[in-house]
Amino acid sequence: EEIGKDVRSFKPGDCVFASCGFKFGAYAEYKCLREDGDIAIKPSNITFGEAAAVPIGGLTALRFLKQTGVKDGHNVLIYGASGSVGTFAVQIAKSLGASVTGICSTSNLDLVRSLGAGKVIDYTKEDFTKDNQQFDVIVDAVGKTSRSACRRLLKPRGKYISVANNPKKNPDDILILKQLIESGKLKTVVDRTYMLEQIREAHTYVEKFHKKGNVVINVFGHQ
Repeated sequence: EEIGKDVRSFKPGDCVFASCGFKFGAYAEYKCLREDGDIAIKPSNITFGEAAAVPIGGLTALRFLKQTGVKDGHNVLIYGASGSVGTFAVQIAKSLGASVTGICSTSNLDLVRSLGAGKVIDYTKEDFTKDNQQFDVIVDAVGKTSRSACRRLLKPRGKYISVANNPKKNPDDILILKQLIESGKLKTVVDRTYMLEQIREAHTYVEKFHKKGNVVINVFGHQ
């Protein structure tokens, strides 16, 4: 809509997607962001609704995976693979060449497989901590397990990381997500879309902790 006099990377009329940070504010019609923040030109092959869901879950997933050094040939376990962070983490780990095992509930098994997980464990029927496989990296994408609970699943130099911690930030990370999306390696899983007038219902649904991927709020009434 408008830029500061020293801004060079964007111009009025650009379609952008961004993280508003944990002060949020994204239910507002307008939000002022720094040029060097987590903001980039929107990928051309996704809708505004799909783009809006990327920055928080996608950046969190990417930054944790980068922090643990996931690379080609690694075995990666993602606990909570059907949530916002989890659905992005499965795809990003796969794009890095890792073999991915996802942990989720019965209704989400097919979804997590479709995102690239080679193995999926239903936590409602099986204790994943008793699995015989060991992993280079374990990502707790929902903050509901612990390093001690997962210790026997880790290789001698394996790394455990949880969304309960804060990932290291890099302003170029959102550009990496943009490239992955435009190359077809990363997609947004949108469970439901609500109009702004339905915000109470949207929060009620999210707070049941059963959503698949992301819930999007449509502020303007179009995508």
